[in-house]
Amino acid sequence: MDMNKLMQQAQQMQAAMASAQEKLGDLTVEADSGGGAIKVVFNGKQELQSISIDPSVVNADEADLLEDLVLTAFQAGHKKAGELAQKEMSKVAGPMGGGGLGGLF
Repeated sequence: MDMNKLMQQAQQMQAAMASAQEKLGDLTVEADSGGGAIKVVFNGKQELQSISIDPSVVNADEADLLEDLVLTAFQAGHKKAGELAQKEMSKVAGPMGGGGLGGLF
């Protein structure tokens, strides 16, 4: 096996991975709970970008319900963002057998 060729492939893979990670910052996913009363947006890096709360669900007497709705939306959005990241990174890593990157991203 040609060591120079192997090193060149590794450098190309590293550049492709860096590019894919940068792209993840521009991709977004949205999730909601409470029939759309709570909406969250995450980027592909699993960073929360925004939270939207419909004023109709803001009631001091039911703060625990609002907390549950926010938590549910957050968890769903975070999961979607993780799945997006894994999908995008596997596009790059796939040819090198990197499909098993699992929870790294």
